[in-house]
Amino acid sequence: MRLISKILCYPFLVTILFSCKKEDLGLTDEVVSPTTGTPVEFTLDSIFLYAKQVYLWRETLPSYTEFDPRNRYEAVSPELRAYKSELYDISQMNVNPQTGNSYELPVYAGSPKYSYLEQGTPNNGISTMATIANTGSEFMPLYKVVETDNKKIGYLSLASFPALTAIKEQLNAIFASFAKIGITGLIIDLRSNGGGYVETAEYLANLIVPSNLTGKVMYSEKFNDLMQNGKATILKNQLYRDANGNAVRYKGRLATMADVNYSKSFNTILFQKAGNLETINNVYFIISGNTASASELLISSLKPYFDVKLIGQKTYGKPVGFFGVHIGSYTIYLSSFILQNAVGWYDYFEGMQPDVTITFSTDTSLGNLDEPGLYTALSVIGGSFNSSSFSNRKSFTSSGHEDMNKENSSTIQTSLSGNYIPIYKKQFKLK
Repeated sequence: MRLISKILCYPFLVTILFSCKKEDLGLTDEVVSPTTGTPVEFTLDSIFLYAKQVYLWRETLPSYTEFDPRNRYEAVSPELRAYKSELYDISQMNVNPQTGNSYELPVYAGSPKYSYLEQGTPNNGISTMATIANTGSEFMPLYKVVETDNKKIGYLSLASFPALTAIKEQLNAIFASFAKIGITGLIIDLRSNGGGYVETAEYLANLIVPSNLTGKVMYSEKFNDLMQNGKATILKNQLYRDANGNAVRYKGRLATMADVNYSKSFNTILFQKAGNLETINNVYFIISGNTASASELLISSLKPYFDVKLIGQKTYGKPVGFFGVHIGSYTIYLSSFILQNAVGWYDYFEGMQPDVTITFSTDTSLGNLDEPGLYTALSVIGGSFNSSSFSNRKSFTSSGHEDMNKENSSTIQTSLSGNYIPIYKKQFKLK
């Protein structure tokens, strides 16, 4: 019975599509997919039809008839390979005018840079990849303060953004110490940080900014025009869930993703000061090709308000976010929105370029003054630096993470190589 119900849901999807006006679907003068076929054919159709409305670069896609997903991928086996091939082809049709290549030019052959597909339905509607950094036990923050003359500079290294509940206490304690000492500059080491929970990156930003930025724009999520105008009607087939993965009743029925307000104003995040640190003037980030997603969002969000300097190597480049679209026994994550800072900047598809380029070394521990990243950051700041006795890492880390030795440092620097944790949106506001 379970298999039959899954098969029957596909004709139901197409029936809904046919019951809507074509212009409401943004498919004017196009032929919508057939109402008969196999489950594989319906899935191939659905991937393309969802992309035609939800994909960030939807305007670059051809008509259904021209793309013809059924015939294009009917010989591809197994079915998962066919679906991934279709997603890849869809992702390569947009062109970045600055490079002449697709915005989703693959890092690895055959895989889009951003969009992806998972087999199976996520627990509570939450992506598997979005839960990778669920705990902070493996990536506890390393911090210290470096002093010179009248300058007190804080240093904070984060290898990931775990769930806020796992790291909030440590961050609060660290920034309370920074505030007590009165640091005026902050070095944030994100060289190995491939992202994680956006709520944690947001909270870190709120710890950094002064209280007079409360209510100012941190960043905005910008969807395509069809979605902003409430015309992505195909989303009537996707159940709306709250942040805990529960269905919600709306206007006497279960809410769907078509009931969400995708306008920019409804998807703008504002600063809300946390903690009592008010003295930071400049922020310096140590970055690399592993710096991605929520890490880049943090950097971008602070740029309009601080003199931000980047030290290291070009970042991964991922100013886009996702939400899951469930199709049969698969969930597809199409690049669905741009992440803009307060001045509308988001153009780091090719990565953020460092102000000072360096070569990293695994011969010295993170936080060591001789480590190239920290050494260069301190050199940029200027002055003759000496490590203060304030490095109470034992008070704020779990056992087994009290010493950041060479082996640990090397492992963290390479464990996320070529990988990142996507920005997965799970909190939406209904109209």
